Formats: sequence, structure tokens, C-alpha cells
Amino acid sequence: MVRLQPLTRARVASLGGRGSTWVEELPGLLSGLSTEWGLELGSAVPGGSNSYVVRVLIADGSDAVLKLVLDDAGLADQIRVLEAADGRGYARLSRHDLTRGALLLEALGDPLQTTARPVAEQLSVLADTLATAWQVAAAGPWPPTADKARGLAGLVTDHWAQLGRPCSVAVRDQALRYAEALADPPEESLVVVHGDPHPGNALAVRQRRAGAETGYCFVDPDGFVADRAYDLGVTMRDYSARVLDRGRPVAESYCALLAERSGVDPIRIWRWAFLERVCTGLYVLGFGSEPVARPFLTSAELLLD
Repeated sequence: MVRLQPLTRARVASLGGRGSTWVEELPGLLSGLSTEWGLELGSAVPGGSNSYVVRVLIADGSDAVLKLVLDDAGLADQIRVLEAADGRGYARLSRHDLTRGALLLEALGDPLQTTARPVAEQLSVLADTLATAWQVAAAGPWPPTADKARGLAGLVTDHWAQLGRPCSVAVRDQALRYAEALADPPEESLVVVHGDPHPGNALAVRQRRAGAETGYCFVDPDGFVADRAYDLGVTMRDYSARVLDRGRPVAESYCALLAERSGVDPIRIWRWAFLERVCTGLYVLGFGSEPVARPFLTSAELLLD
């Protein structure tokens, strides 16, 4: 019987009854998949709030990673992206079992966010890796997302009211103005976006290869068709401490860098970045995590027009 690390058991059990049941079933799932796929289980990989990731050896003796997901919402779309990408900008997918929420993936190294690279270098890597990832064909069974901006506008409106106006009216109104301006993006800007390309989702490849010329590739894609500027805006979202320290000019420099690397309209990148910053702050605050949420909202005040 496979023994789970106590930390992983406690973390997943915190998701409630379903999480506790899944933890109890996990050793059996791991044993079954190991037998069926010819895997030798190694050490667990830390991180992941609703998944269990473990290093494995496959039959030919090479390394891989087995990922088991608790919440399979969106997993089918993730699998479609990884299969269509075939290693271009994304981790290679060897096998999957949607029913059991299992993915057998290319073994990768550390996330970009754990490196000592300056922010500008991290953003350059993300932009260049996205350019490769966007080559996934937009034709196919991808969920339509023409109303992505309006969906985020709804989140801003609802959470701002429900949480007792946790940021200024000016921040709320600018987010809503930007959302309206970003709605119905031009056809030529549409790609299969990653959806959450922050530096924690960009992992180093073991060896440079075709499709990973930057030295990194993405994991955990959401996989839907949207404005490519949306992905670039998300890459700017998590540097609140820099914005709080240096103000609007540093955010403008990040936006200009991304626009230059990608050829994408900097105005659209800026608007998506602001909208994502406000939405993330409100969303996280809705879970009661004030220390995590507050920098997003406070930094947004420094980015008002």
C-alpha cells in the first residue's frame, strides 16, 4: 500500500468531506495506475492545493511525473490543450485517465518564480513561452469566451458589494470601464490562452528541446479561446510588492516590455492587468485571506488613470 506524506493528507483533507474521501482512495489509485502504466513511484512533489504529484520512473527507466487531481472541473480542457500542444510551450503529456483524474507528464524542474531572475527577465521568459504556447490551433472543441471581460466585470460588481466596498469607488469604476473596453476582442487577437500563466506555472525543462526554446514550459492550462493580451496581463498581476514600492512607473515598464516582446497592443495588456489585479484581490478576499488580497487592491490604487 502506498503511504502518503502527512502534510499532503492534511492539506487535501482541509477541502472537506470530499477531500478526505479522496485521500483515503488515493493509495489505491496510485497502486492501480502504477501497475497499469508500468510506473515505479518515487517522491512526492510539494505544492498543489487540490492534487497529488509524484515523481515516477516509466518502463524504459526515464523520469516522468504522475499527477492526480481532486477537482476535475476543467481537466478535460487541460488535457485537450496539452494534447494539441504536443510539447509546444507546454509540458508533454504521455498518458491520461480523465475518469480517475490522472495525468502522466514530462518531468520538469523548478518554477520560474523560485529563481533569482529579475522581474523583467521573468516577464520576458513568460512572454516568449506564451508566444510558443499560443501556436495551439484555435479550431476545435474549445469553450467560447467572448464574454471573459464581462464575466470579470460581474465578479468585480458582486464582490465589491458583498465584501463591503473593500477598495475605492475609483478602483472599482476603472476596472469596470476597462472590462467594457476589453469585451468583444478583435478576431485576430484570439488564441487558445493558458489562462493563468504566472511564474509558478512556468517550469524549467530538464534539457532544451523543440517547443521549449526559452528553457521553460507551462503546466496547468485552463485552455479557452480569448484575447492573447489577457494572458500577458495575467503575467503582470503578481508583482504587487514592486508596484507598492515603486509606483505606476514600474508597472508601465513591465507593460512596455511585454508589448515589445509580443507585438501585442500595450493598452490592452495594461487594461487586462489592472482588471485581473482587482479581480484577484476581491476573489481572494472573498475567501477571507486579507493579507494575501490586500496588496492587490492597495497597489491598484496606484495605477488609476
